[in-house]
Parts: sequence; C-alpha cells; structure tokens
Amino acid sequence: MPTVTIDEKEYDTDDLSDDAKAQLASLNFADAEIARLTALTAAMQTARNTYAAALKEVLGESGEE
Repeated sequence: MPTVTIDEKEYDTDDLSDDAKAQLASLNFADAEIARLTALTAAMQTARNTYAAALKEVLGESGEE
C-alpha cells in the first residue's frame, strides 16, 4: 500500500479519488521535469563556461599576432 505525504499527513494512494490520483500524477510529472531541467541547465552552464573560456583563449591568441 503506497502512501504519499502532503502537509505532514499520509494518504494511501489506493484510497485516493481518480481526480486526486490525476493531480498526484501531474505533481510527480512536474517534479520530474523540474529535476530534468535543472540538470540540463547545469550541463548548459558548464558548456557555456567552456565556450567562453575557449573564446577568451582565441581572442587572446589573435591579439598576440
């Protein structure tokens, strides 16, 4: 019997109404998307930093010529 805790109160998910189950599924989906997008943002920030460092290096090299 799986449970979900909301505002420090436990609910048996088998006893939830269909509407409550749909809302819980949407909440879980939103949480998963937030986690996915947070990870993607971190990866893109790392890539951006790498590109910026490479650009600085290229600009520094072209200034020496």
